[in-house]
Amino acid sequence: MERVGVFLCTGCDIGASLKTDAFEALAKKNGAVQYAVHPCLCEPQGVATMQAAVDSGAVDSLVIAACSARHKQQEFRFDATKVAVERVSLREQVTWTHPAGHEDTQMLAEDMLRMGVVKAKKMGLAARLKDAIEQTVLVVGGGLTGLEAAKAASGLGHPVVLVEKTAKLGGHLASVRDVTPDVPPYDRLRPSPVAELERSVREDAGIRVLVGTRLVSISGQPGQFMVEVEGSQGREEFKVGAVVQATGARPYDATRLGHLGYGQSPNVITAADLDAMLVRGELKRPGDGKPPQRIVFVQCAGSRDDAHLKYCSSECCGTTLRQVVAIHQASPEVECAIIYRDLRAPGQLEHFYRAVQEQSRVMLARGTVEAVTVNGAGLQVSVKESTLGERVEIGADLLVLATGMVPNSADGEAIRQLRDAKKRIEKKESETQVKAATEMVASLAQYEGTEILNLTYRQGPDLPVLSYGFPDSHYICFPYETRRTGIYAAGTVRAPMDPAQATEDGWGAAMKAVQLISAAGRGEAVHPRAGDIGVNDFFMQRCTQCKRCTEECPFGSIDEDAKGTPQYNAYRCRRCGICFGACPERIISFPDTSVDAVASMIKSIEVPDESDEKPRILALMCENDALPALDDAALKRASWNAWVRVIPVRCLGQVNIVWVGEALSRGIDGVMLLGCKRGDDYQCHYIKGSELAHKRLENLQETLSRLALETERVQVLELARNEMARIPALFDEFAEKLGELGANPLKGF
Repeated sequence: MERVGVFLCTGCDIGASLKTDAFEALAKKNGAVQYAVHPCLCEPQGVATMQAAVDSGAVDSLVIAACSARHKQQEFRFDATKVAVERVSLREQVTWTHPAGHEDTQMLAEDMLRMGVVKAKKMGLAARLKDAIEQTVLVVGGGLTGLEAAKAASGLGHPVVLVEKTAKLGGHLASVRDVTPDVPPYDRLRPSPVAELERSVREDAGIRVLVGTRLVSISGQPGQFMVEVEGSQGREEFKVGAVVQATGARPYDATRLGHLGYGQSPNVITAADLDAMLVRGELKRPGDGKPPQRIVFVQCAGSRDDAHLKYCSSECCGTTLRQVVAIHQASPEVECAIIYRDLRAPGQLEHFYRAVQEQSRVMLARGTVEAVTVNGAGLQVSVKESTLGERVEIGADLLVLATGMVPNSADGEAIRQLRDAKKRIEKKESETQVKAATEMVASLAQYEGTEILNLTYRQGPDLPVLSYGFPDSHYICFPYETRRTGIYAAGTVRAPMDPAQATEDGWGAAMKAVQLISAAGRGEAVHPRAGDIGVNDFFMQRCTQCKRCTEECPFGSIDEDAKGTPQYNAYRCRRCGICFGACPERIISFPDTSVDAVASMIKSIEVPDESDEKPRILALMCENDALPALDDAALKRASWNAWVRVIPVRCLGQVNIVWVGEALSRGIDGVMLLGCKRGDDYQCHYIKGSELAHKRLENLQETLSRLALETERVQVLELARNEMARIPALFDEFAEKLGELGANPLKGF
């Protein structure tokens, strides 16, 4: 931008802590054409001053030197198509956290202001996307969750197409008479809501129901998905704006549970088998057709087991309690014994659990089923470590295994590999390649025909899943989101849950779908950068078709043509910048940031001579966890090393290695990359940004060694949102390490 205006706020201790008289000359020396000071810039008068400068054409970019960009967002919100805005956090990063009047504090403030001005000069204006956006919501799956999602989206004013692959709606609960209670008084069964819900959906003029129909393909992007389906009436195509996948779950394969008696006797059945009996009104032993006198229920059958399902399926305990009540309603004389590891009845379900405990002929005992043996016409259940004794034997006429649930999802990556291997066989490029591809096809044969969504994405035909088959996304902050923007997972395909939770999930996912359509209509991104209208710009003349951007994008935003040239889909993009950090040619940029803009910020940092003994540390901090933690530390008036210069980044995956090289070649003594934590208990907001930063750093180690620079001068650290107290220590520890290493040998060159 050519006309940069700098607006300084002197409130919140900024004016009292810094010598602001020197700021005007500094700003104009670095390219600012206008400079103004206000005692409280966020007040209407201060905002009006900035708006007037924009409206008059005096400035085309604003540098707001005040509080953190995470604060006063409403007050400092300007039209990004008319003016670029750069926030400089003098309050949190300088005056609240460093001693007033100190030389190092003043140098820090001047560096930050200088960085803000030079970045503003490199920024551009955003152009809002204005494509036609389809309002229809596609719901895939006609079970409880899918029906609820369809009703919710229709109720919000959006046309809905509901696709179910089987001939009828309702899913598993269509064959169940009662469900666990989700309304007061919570101590008795509730009739299954599916029949009434199905009637309501079919009578809703805003919902089109397609049963016996499969998805042939979904192409395009959010707001503009093109869907092809095939059913009894042949094939047809239609457009949708967003997709809710509610394909449910299935019981775990009981044939793998031979140690619990399944397959040894016909009188060992699953919970699903028992439900079918109860619906038919035929509570009989499959072996001889006689009514059972004692039924033993085995909980966690194949669940919470390293050899089977490692997770808890959440609803199994509730299902068993429901079945016990249903049995006693029809046959009160039958004894029911429940052997559990931990009986889980969270929330209001506790009332139902207590009601079952109070029934006669019900026994609940904690323990582990060690073995099941056939004893004539009956069964003998061996239980160890039980509340009934160290080892006990329980006789049973019928044994019911409470098997866990497995999501009805597809492993998109495995399917993609299978398709690629088949293509290599068809090409017959070489005998070695054909042999390797044939072996891969054999190893992936189990995935043949498991496709659900059939996405025409370069990254695969279905949603990426975790090791257990549940869709992969940010499960903490954004539970319905998946790694395919505009496609939302809901119900038991997303996570194990009971019917009450599945109902809420349907509504939640439908509202996210509607929110996406609304945001796309405004040309805005969804989480975590909700409201961002800036999209990537690819300078294709320099593209080398290396495919790193397409391979590393976590959200499938970039396809590629036959030559490997990136094909950007703006509405799929989450604006994380991972492609930006991946590109070795640095051809990708956003309106408000580019590789050159951040490199210019780094160059503007004044690096004192070695004799001054004032090292400089560059901290590239993720705006999702690390930067908020920094702001929280400032709010607590924590103090940290004044040698640190912070540059916020969208994600650690956005960090282009050239910035690290630029910093070190400038004489900066060390570089810290601070981002989200990885692992099972936490997750990067952009799925793999922190992971990619670690990998890129490993690739940088050799380069550092060639430059005679210690690899310890660059660190990648992970920081949770609530770990504000760690920040001062992390900065101090790194500064201490740099002290041991000595000054950057490139300082002064």
